[in-house]
Amino acid sequence: MRRFDLLVVGEINPDLILRDDDLTPAFGQAEKLVDDADLEIGSSAAIMACGAARLGLRTAFVGVVGDDPFGRYMLDAMAHRGVDVGACRVDPALRTGVSVILSRPADRAILTFPGAIPALRAADVPDALLADSAHLHLGSYFLLDALRPDAPALFERARARGLTTSLDTNFDPSGTWDGGLERLLPWVDVLLPNETEALRLSGELELGAALQVLSRRVGTVAVKRGPDGGEAWSGRDRARRSALAVDAVDTTGAGDSFDAGFLYGWTRGWPLAACLTLGTACGSLSTRAAGGTAAQPTLQDVRRALPASADLPDDRPRDADA
Repeated sequence: MRRFDLLVVGEINPDLILRDDDLTPAFGQAEKLVDDADLEIGSSAAIMACGAARLGLRTAFVGVVGDDPFGRYMLDAMAHRGVDVGACRVDPALRTGVSVILSRPADRAILTFPGAIPALRAADVPDALLADSAHLHLGSYFLLDALRPDAPALFERARARGLTTSLDTNFDPSGTWDGGLERLLPWVDVLLPNETEALRLSGELELGAALQVLSRRVGTVAVKRGPDGGEAWSGRDRARRSALAVDAVDTTGAGDSFDAGFLYGWTRGWPLAACLTLGTACGSLSTRAAGGTAAQPTLQDVRRALPASADLPDDRPRDADA
């Protein structure tokens, strides 16, 4: 039995979330008041790991932080939520990154200081930890400057040790939407973009065409569509699900909670439609509170929130010997 169901590799930084209906900054030294502010667990990969742990996956994380209050806050908060952070690197020469999120009820803008994020290396992921994990997930690919060139080799190492793999590229601030992905995608089992990212990655203008292109390159593609739910393709299997109706407070991290839910089902061998049902439900329910992790659901929470007709499979591992 492997110690971890899921190994997440990616960025670590907190989110400073400012909430108001009108969050347009006024320059010229004009002070503008907002309704609320919170310091929360941030970064796509870390939020995803917390969501997976909340659902019951035994989850480990590899990332880099500075030896500073933001870094200590993140490692303590992730550990408190059940994520093993023992393999994270604390580098006193670096500063932990931070994101400032301007959050409206249905949308958000993000300003990020990368800090230590680009310093994460493929060599930071120990072979022993790979061998003790069943699935490898990589988040925020385009922010990981030092890791990107060696990402294919990292995934090859994982595959050689029997792991399945997934990737959420997140947004590309450079606007190139490449960064060596052609070499990495053959090693990816599940690709988890949002709709905008799927269009940019595929070069298509319409989601159906994007899914067709991407599904020829990766076995399973699950696309997050915000309030419109999600859509997934795997070979000839197709699924589409609507989002749950909730009173949204903050959409921060909803796509990362979707990733956690989808991969929970996928690593358990669930049918594609059930994986998408769990993913869209987790994404929807995560918006009920400020920040990306405060409202992340348990599996029982999801079962209670879904209609009786949405029968999720019994919980069972994909490979009992893994």
